[in-house]
Amino acid sequence: QVQLGASGGGSVQAGGSLRLSCAASRYTFSTYDMAWFRQAPGKEREVVAAILVGGFSTYYADSVKGRFTISRDNAKNTLNLQMNSLKPEDTAMYYCAAGYRGGSPLNPTKYNNWGQGTQVTVSS
Repeated sequence: QVQLGASGGGSVQAGGSLRLSCAASRYTFSTYDMAWFRQAPGKEREVVAAILVGGFSTYYADSVKGRFTISRDNAKNTLNLQMNSLKPEDTAMYYCAAGYRGGSPLNPTKYNNWGQGTQVTVSS
């Protein structure tokens, strides 16, 4: 399995930006499809964005399209999420996750390696 650790969360006002990063421990990072999830209090965990192994195919939840950008640096074993035009409804704990290749990139069951979360709070 790959060990993951997310960072970069914080508190911002609506309209602001944050950049989340996820560091992976294994050199096999490049062989995993990766995703960012979020979970708000009282709500189910949802996939926010996903990126396939090569870094060229990306997928987004409708709620973040045009505002969030997922990227990866396989040489540095790092996954990123650039979040712009943040809204109060983006407030949640954000997690990075890894999954084996294949399957639907936005299907939560695809991902079986999780890191600790980082809190994002957006105030109006």
